[in-house]
Amino acid sequence: MLKHILIIEDDPDLASVLTMGLQDAGYKVTHAADGELGLDMAQKDSFDALIVDRMLPKCDGLSVITELRSKGDQTPVLILSALDQVDDRVTGLRAGGDDYLPKPYALAELLARLEALLRRNETTSPQTKLRVGDLEMDLIARTVTRAGKDIDLQPREFTLLEYLIRHAGQTVTRTMLLEGVWDFHFDPQTNVIDVHISRLRQKIDKGFSHAMLQTVRGSGYMIKAS
Repeated sequence: MLKHILIIEDDPDLASVLTMGLQDAGYKVTHAADGELGLDMAQKDSFDALIVDRMLPKCDGLSVITELRSKGDQTPVLILSALDQVDDRVTGLRAGGDDYLPKPYALAELLARLEALLRRNETTSPQTKLRVGDLEMDLIARTVTRAGKDIDLQPREFTLLEYLIRHAGQTVTRTMLLEGVWDFHFDPQTNVIDVHISRLRQKIDKGFSHAMLQTVRGSGYMIKAS
């Protein structure tokens, strides 16, 4: 599964170069051009890491990080800034940043630092919550909510939703579901998947303004925020 990185950077040229560099390195990338939009995106969707410019319009980078940390969001954050004095770095790290890279920077170094953050997060902070848009799963409490509303799922439905969220934004084929959720192989034409998808869709989408669980005709299924 591709690692999903959110870049919050107001300089369009820098953002474009960084986006292309990350995509070439195999990452999925989303870009926000100001702090307010970046904060909103970070709260609504699930990202593996954030790359945040310190000086941003509407809401500065440190305020974005502080707000996320105050709500328990521990997504790794790499701060980018033209402010490169020791005091500046200390301030950024104390605000909740995990690493601090002064501008101008070499893309190779940024990629190395990002890889280190992702490795550190995987080994020290097991993911206990998954989120796509306003849909959230707590893997420890085994609970699911959407827009704050509790959703009661059967064990197989819970496992199915977890698999879909872990592949959010990607088309998941029937074979992938049979192997990843049911853990064995049998005729992919069986209707067991259709039955469970239908039940799950009724529970997580019914009564909401838009459907998150979508059928990709001829390919499989996808869950995404909008």
